[in-house]
Amino acid sequence: MPCGVVVGKCSEGWLWQTALQGAGASLWAEIGHSCPKKWVKVTVLTNGVLRCSSSPVNESAVCASVKSLPDRFICYLSPSAVSNLSRDEALSLAQRISKNCPLNLTHRGITRGRAPSSLTTEELQVASSLVRKFEHFPPAILHALGQTAVGLSISDIENGISDKDLEASIPVLGEVRGWNTEQSSAIINKLLSSGYQIWDGESLAKLGSLVAGLNSSTLRSLSPEVILEAIKFPEFIQQIVTLPSALKMTFVEKISSSVGHPADLVKYIPDALASYIPKSLLVFGEEKPNIQDLNSKMWTREQAAMFFGDVIKTEPDFSRLSQSVLQGFTCAAANEMEAERFQELAKVMKRKNVKLGEDQLSCLVKMVTLHGIPKDLDNYPKDLLLFLSPSDYAATGSCRQYFTNIGKANLDVLQRESSQRKQLLLEALACLEIPDTQVNEENAEILGRLVCDLGGEYIRSSGGNLLKQLSQCESFLPDQEEAIRSVISSGNTTFGPPVVWSAFTLNELSGLIPVFDHSILQKIPKNALTLWLKNFAHDSPLSREQLATIVEELLPTRHKRADGCPPGKQITEMVLNDELMPISYTPEELQACLKNVSLENHLSQILTYAFSVQQLAVLKRSLDETYPDGYPESLLPKLGPLVSFITPEDVSKWKINSADTLAALLKNQPNDEQASAMIKRYVGFGNALNATALNAIGTEYVCLLNAIELNTIDSNSLKLASLNPSACSQFTKDILYPKAKRAFSDQHSLPAYYKLIEPYLGGAPGVDLRALSKDNVNMSVSTLAKLRRDSLMSLTPSEVQGLLGTNLGDLEKWQNKSPIREWVQRQKQSELDKLHVGLTGGTQEGYINIVTPKFQPPSSASLGAVAMTLHLLPPLLISFLMMSVLS
Repeated sequence: MPCGVVVGKCSEGWLWQTALQGAGASLWAEIGHSCPKKWVKVTVLTNGVLRCSSSPVNESAVCASVKSLPDRFICYLSPSAVSNLSRDEALSLAQRISKNCPLNLTHRGITRGRAPSSLTTEELQVASSLVRKFEHFPPAILHALGQTAVGLSISDIENGISDKDLEASIPVLGEVRGWNTEQSSAIINKLLSSGYQIWDGESLAKLGSLVAGLNSSTLRSLSPEVILEAIKFPEFIQQIVTLPSALKMTFVEKISSSVGHPADLVKYIPDALASYIPKSLLVFGEEKPNIQDLNSKMWTREQAAMFFGDVIKTEPDFSRLSQSVLQGFTCAAANEMEAERFQELAKVMKRKNVKLGEDQLSCLVKMVTLHGIPKDLDNYPKDLLLFLSPSDYAATGSCRQYFTNIGKANLDVLQRESSQRKQLLLEALACLEIPDTQVNEENAEILGRLVCDLGGEYIRSSGGNLLKQLSQCESFLPDQEEAIRSVISSGNTTFGPPVVWSAFTLNELSGLIPVFDHSILQKIPKNALTLWLKNFAHDSPLSREQLATIVEELLPTRHKRADGCPPGKQITEMVLNDELMPISYTPEELQACLKNVSLENHLSQILTYAFSVQQLAVLKRSLDETYPDGYPESLLPKLGPLVSFITPEDVSKWKINSADTLAALLKNQPNDEQASAMIKRYVGFGNALNATALNAIGTEYVCLLNAIELNTIDSNSLKLASLNPSACSQFTKDILYPKAKRAFSDQHSLPAYYKLIEPYLGGAPGVDLRALSKDNVNMSVSTLAKLRRDSLMSLTPSEVQGLLGTNLGDLEKWQNKSPIREWVQRQKQSELDKLHVGLTGGTQEGYINIVTPKFQPPSSASLGAVAMTLHLLPPLLISFLMMSVLS
């Protein structure tokens, strides 16, 4: 009788997840291929044999040993089941695992920034157990180990494999999936230091999965021809998917440097690298884009906007365009289309479920409703309804149907506290006739994401009716969090009180776990929390930090001072490969057990585990003790969440010579003080702010750059970077704008130029803005409000009209906000009236406005400094006052 080792629900034809941890462990498990499945009790014996019985009292029959397990079961073995195998048995099992256990590259945890390994804890531990049967690894052994060679330790790589054997084993090691950063780097560094040369594309492609161990400087040293040849190998293309962002960008730089036209770049670039192509390299100009090549890639919205106008001019059938291409919709391109063609485009976007941003939707809704609300409004993108009202929808359907569609729309297009979003909620409550604060399940289903905006009183009154929708919300206000805790703690929901919850309950409520406080977490059975962490946490939306709060609950509340590492808690290779390591050690135990343990070779992996803040502080202290004079540069990219403990004094001891290292550090989102220290340290060593460094700095940290750092940026690097300094100081904007203008000067006459220069326009002089006003750019009012103040004030109403285009009507909503208010006050009302958008507050004919600083100036100041704001005064009176001041 075959023995399935699983925990959880039935799954057609597949074993779901092992739960056996060691000798003596047992559980009830399902076997079979359909639901309901047959149940047996499975026990791990000390010799690694699995024993099964159909009832808890009958354990006499041995179900299967490791050697006789069917092939489809060996992928779910526990480490203890292989611990007593002989070398020959280990090799035989390794070969069976390589043959029968294909890896799922989209496996767990990748979205939370974990190590690129697609292996489970058990798979890593089994691989390590098998590898430990050997001390030396000639090519024959490595070939036999196959996929389980992923269990090689850094010591095995550095001391157990000769240089000659390592080079001979590249084809085998290059096929192994799931190397962590330390392993791939150790293998590549050993290869290169022993004289391995990457002569051509074939020698690069032969590295396979090991290519992740390369750094950008090594990749940049290769000729573009080597890269172009390597990407012709399909097996090599598969490996690019898991590369760090900095390496992907370097690949793109090398490929683009040898390709003359955007159409060729799109054709040759691998799919996995398409989203890393700089926007400026996707401007086709007079060149005709190949629709089929564009459709085959996944683009970002900003990239697609570069060629959207070119595409819709040449493509007669919009339904042939991919969702990725259509998301590049721009107002400027749509303005040039006939009404019928535009309606066709909008309906195709609905059918293909294209996601658009707020500015795009705002433009789209204006154009769709230009000649009134269409009766077939349901044929247009659902998100348009966010910019309309139930009365606009009346010709199409009821308000109930309207809000059913709103509940399915992308509500996050609107800012949470925006008046538009608040109005939608009020209208929804009125439509659904919810007179008090109690919402039933049916109405909650209709409200959809609007439930996220309901106040705490609604959550309390509705009991558990809102929990399903609330678990999909990205964040909560304090009163909402308190209300959710109150409802959960009451136990009056379909989930029951926390004391009876299982791992499956936690899985259904995973979106609400960050809201749970100690009073709730302490009531949940510890085994349920542990099982949830083991089996469900990978696929939950929770961050590593949020998972750490659960770890804290599983640790003893009183931490005893550890005199030494407790028996049985020594930190071994198997422990370091266990993502549940944090729940096994109090901070004090961790401190004691880390003595004489080298963290460097496991750091990037263990820092993906859910260590608590106190445990992370222990890890940081351990590194400080190991490297009192500062961390080596090879360690810096691995710091992960430890970056939050880093001080500027720590940074002052580091050598940051690589843009890759800077990118890895900033990826951890340090605070501004930390980030500024890291950037200064990098530049201080004479390193250029190249495209890799600038993309690492990004919009989040660009405002931290000082004058020296800003002036080291050259236009060519800026052309390949993606920055938005619109929130920076005027000083920063004024330095970056001329650089950006030079960077994109070769595209100045093309429609795409505006999309490239837009983020930098806060530093543009008035003369450049006046030139743009003639180019049908359809600037948003939010961009207009961020222009340099003197440049904005110099624009006439007709020039502003030229800049805003279809967005001109939005100006009225901003007329009472600075600096739009001051611009309006400087204009003649008669000129504002010509815009026909309802602007008021301009100067009447025969009157003058004198606008001065808000502070009270000294009496000896000049006329311009002492004049107060004078509104609507007759010219004669103004003349009198001026004479008085001058006298």
